[in-house]
Amino acid sequence: MNMFCYQCQETAKGTGCTVQGVCGKSATVSNLQDLLVYTLKGISEIVVKGNVDVKSIGRLNHEVLNSLFMTITNANFDDGAIKAQIAKMIGLRNELRNKVKAGNLHDAAVFEAEPEDMLNKAMLVGVLATENEDIRSLRSIITYGLKGMAAYTQHALNLGKEDSEIYDFIYKALAATLDDTLSADDLVALVLKTGEYGVKAMALLDEANTSKYGNPEITEVNIGVRNNPAILISGHDLSDLEQLLEQTKGTGVDVYTHSEMLPAHYYPAFKKYDHFVGNYGNAWWKQTTEFETFRGPILFTTNCIVPPKNEEVRRRIFTTGSAGLPGCRHIEADEKGRKDFSEIIELAKTLPAPQEIENGSIVGGFAHNQVLALADKVVEAVKSGAIRKFFVMAGCDGRMKSREYYTEFAKALPKDTVILTAGCAKYRYNKLNLGDIGGIPRVLDAGQCNDSYSLAVIALKLKEVFGLEDINKLPIAFNIAWYEQKAVIVLLALLYLGVKNIHLGPTLPGFLSPNVAKVLVDRFGIAGIGSVDEDINLFLA
Repeated sequence: MNMFCYQCQETAKGTGCTVQGVCGKSATVSNLQDLLVYTLKGISEIVVKGNVDVKSIGRLNHEVLNSLFMTITNANFDDGAIKAQIAKMIGLRNELRNKVKAGNLHDAAVFEAEPEDMLNKAMLVGVLATENEDIRSLRSIITYGLKGMAAYTQHALNLGKEDSEIYDFIYKALAATLDDTLSADDLVALVLKTGEYGVKAMALLDEANTSKYGNPEITEVNIGVRNNPAILISGHDLSDLEQLLEQTKGTGVDVYTHSEMLPAHYYPAFKKYDHFVGNYGNAWWKQTTEFETFRGPILFTTNCIVPPKNEEVRRRIFTTGSAGLPGCRHIEADEKGRKDFSEIIELAKTLPAPQEIENGSIVGGFAHNQVLALADKVVEAVKSGAIRKFFVMAGCDGRMKSREYYTEFAKALPKDTVILTAGCAKYRYNKLNLGDIGGIPRVLDAGQCNDSYSLAVIALKLKEVFGLEDINKLPIAFNIAWYEQKAVIVLLALLYLGVKNIHLGPTLPGFLSPNVAKVLVDRFGIAGIGSVDEDINLFLA
């Protein structure tokens, strides 16, 4: 066994990658990511046992977010970058340890590893270092939830918003994964607490996005191309997009979104850029072919990278933030968070315009503010019976053939039902002609995966409007697809909010032990997916 990783839905055999990640990461990268997380746990123990005020360690807070984000699936494949981050975090850890009094520290808070020793150490501290499979499972759920939480918190930070309570919780939760005195029941409680802070993180990001760029509004997005050189921007970070749009003004270079960056078109602030042309392609996993036909440079602002086999494509890829890919140029921010994208722009000018792969448009922008503006219309449609049920089909897309289930499910839904979606799962059905109900589209796209928060806000508002005490009494069913750790924090957030009977697919996580899976089934009604017809009948019963 060269490595062990089971944090994503496509993990080998549904149990764990042991030779190389299905995502494309090497055993070296996987093990270094384990060591980076281990280092963060040691730092967290010092913060907790030393009663450190998180407001006094701003730089460390930010580097912890960045470190966790670097370990999310499909974010960073650069072993050199991860080694450098480990060394940086060990240095920051030692500075902190020398300043505070914190006794009885775990090995994670005191180990030293020179670059040549890092892999040896990494092999000893990964997921399997926890022998009890139920404790291992619960610690994994918490850790993966924290990775998703860190991603959303970092996006908010990039827009100038942060919450010290979230930092404080991240340290406490990471430190708790080192505490062998905690029982399975203690860790189950911490799983739900992680969901609570997941809600806080998504609310913080929602505030950051909307205060800076306005509330998303119903928008028709072009999916064709123009005959200009262009840059494709992927990932999730709106601050990076804004800087790119500002720097490409007047250059003759167009900008297209890809995958999870699609919802940027819904924000009013971005509509002033006439060279912000549209969305190119589909979900992240189709990039291996779509990047070839795009022909221009690609900027990855976050995760969802698939290491390309085509070296010509690799030469056109740039990364920034927590993302990284060997052989691709990485763009760092200066002390004020500004990034110089001139190299990407100059490269774009030398390359041909994108090749058109489809045409037409898609409609989105149904975040909570927009949907609540239509609340009277929606409520009337429900009361009249025009809308029988809402189906929340948020989450992630992926490569598995079994994910065709979600396309067939959307097609088979009765015409008096509406799909609420967010995340790249929408690419399974957002280009289908499913019609509308009294002018309300049958697919309401709230935005990125973090905008699943919008769907929760909508559900809570409908609960209030209908005078219900239990959110589960609403005509809303949850049939969610997951892939990586941001989907984990969304799931935990929904559980914290009291949502039950969520169906999760296309497979249940490999990091759920049988006993932990039973707890989720018994306490929350978590279930997998079956056949399309069986599931629709079950949901509508």
